[in-house]
Amino acid sequence: MQSLTLLEGEKFHVTIQRLCYQLIENHQNFSNTVIIGLQPRGVYLSQRIAEELNNILDGEKVNSGVLDITFFRDDFRRREIPLRPNSTKIDFLVEQKKVILVDDVLWTGRTIRAGMDALMAFGRPEKIELLVLVDRRFMRHVPIEPNYIGITVDSIDSQVVKVLWNESDSSDKVILLSDKD
Repeated sequence: MQSLTLLEGEKFHVTIQRLCYQLIENHQNFSNTVIIGLQPRGVYLSQRIAEELNNILDGEKVNSGVLDITFFRDDFRRREIPLRPNSTKIDFLVEQKKVILVDDVLWTGRTIRAGMDALMAFGRPEKIELLVLVDRRFMRHVPIEPNYIGITVDSIDSQVVKVLWNESDSSDKVILLSDKD
């Protein structure tokens, strides 16, 4: 496998800061906005975003939570081994709130669709926006586009975009993996 680093180090951190400033531009003080990370890998980004927003907004608390979509996916019955759900932690109301769904990579859109389905169990939001660190264009299975994008990657189906997080992988990095031919 060939590996190409797309984002790392200071650029990784600056990308997250830029996303936060874009959110502030559109949501001001977050009194009617919540952030929800999609399990498993969107949680790392949502926690970083919420932490950075709390620092920038100087003490204003941004409500953030995590949402498990395991049994809302359209392919969960097609796996050979039983799936194990992740935890959901949403300790605030989403009814009539602006919700920012957060995931690390947007590719087909099926994870985001499952996230929107799962979110409806917690109430009907006023609006749902999508924030992703990496947007892989050109392979959507459902018509979903992000509102906030860290980086855009044009890749082919056989390539894999992987986001590494310091919390689980001991470094912050976005890499593109390709088969050697």
